[in-house]
Amino acid sequence: MSAVRVAIAGSSGSIGTQALDVVRAEPDRFEIVGLGVGSNVATLVAQAREHHPRVVAVADPAARAEVAQALPGTVVVADLADLVDLADVVVNAVVGFAGLQVTVATLRAGKRLALANKESLIAAGPVIRPLRATPGAELVPVDSEHCAVHQCLRASADPSREVRRLVITASGGPFRNRLAADLADVTVVDALAHPTWQMGPKITIDSSTLMNKGLEVIEAHELFDVDYDRIEVVVHPQSVVHSMVELSDGSTIAQLSMPDMRLPIGYALAFPERIGTAFGCVDWATIGRLDFEAPDRATFRCLDLAYAAGRRGGSAPAWLSAANEVAVEAFLDGRISWTDIATTCEATLERHHGDHLDTVDDVIDADREARAIAAEVVQRELVG
Repeated sequence: MSAVRVAIAGSSGSIGTQALDVVRAEPDRFEIVGLGVGSNVATLVAQAREHHPRVVAVADPAARAEVAQALPGTVVVADLADLVDLADVVVNAVVGFAGLQVTVATLRAGKRLALANKESLIAAGPVIRPLRATPGAELVPVDSEHCAVHQCLRASADPSREVRRLVITASGGPFRNRLAADLADVTVVDALAHPTWQMGPKITIDSSTLMNKGLEVIEAHELFDVDYDRIEVVVHPQSVVHSMVELSDGSTIAQLSMPDMRLPIGYALAFPERIGTAFGCVDWATIGRLDFEAPDRATFRCLDLAYAAGRRGGSAPAWLSAANEVAVEAFLDGRISWTDIATTCEATLERHHGDHLDTVDDVIDADREARAIAAEVVQRELVG
């Protein structure tokens, strides 16, 4: 059997580097044919020298020239979407809205998309939906929660009839059990101290506000065609149960493993088979207790903002995703407080005017407008 050809957009980030761990573990099964980054020259060059991709993509022009000089025998391109044609499966590990073009290009080309970039699906759900019907196109989620749901649904003969609800688990982040009054002065360092997962800064901040979980609710709706009233979030601090599916007869199917993103990455790369390398095995003799509790929606307001945006539909999820990116960047830069992240998102959504999304350009326009409004909220109302 020939090796599965893999391209990784966002290869220098947390998901990208762990995807390469999976490839290293099973080198006869997977072949790296493309790698792409925004501007991280050193990491990309080191990866390319190890894995010998046919093409590398670098978004930043100055970094691209530096990479071309360092890798004289490798084709260097500007557009991350140019990696798609070479691959059987494309890992979209780009951070934020910038991953949209990779998602669109992969599905449009009829390839398997291993999706770690939730923002592109959330912002462009109405546009992505018809692309998933492209012959050969296949979307396998890499988020641990959605990968868990994907696995659990394989236990149902007819998910459209038998699934009663999806239960998405949340670690609770670094501020679990703390009240809003205690969080006004938390620092960036505090918010980046996730108790169970090692992730990039943007997704780690999203976890601290529960926006990450709210966005995952929207993503679950898009991925599995389950309405919002049947998607529940429960806090599970050990991060061993990654999500659950409750069936019509009362049975609950859960996927459990220790926190290790290489498991869902390997699942997406090998689907519908499984890899032979075990990541995240549970030691049942020592694991101890597994706890579950309801999220504190008053303190972590972003969760209900996401439900509201998802139910509103149209461009509202795109507005929320864009506003959140602006707010998180402002927090990481020290310009607003942690509690201002939710305030920024809420104030931006209040100005949403209900437009529809039919094309990628519509999505880009909605993202641009929401970012401008969120930036105005940050500057005028919060920074002063």
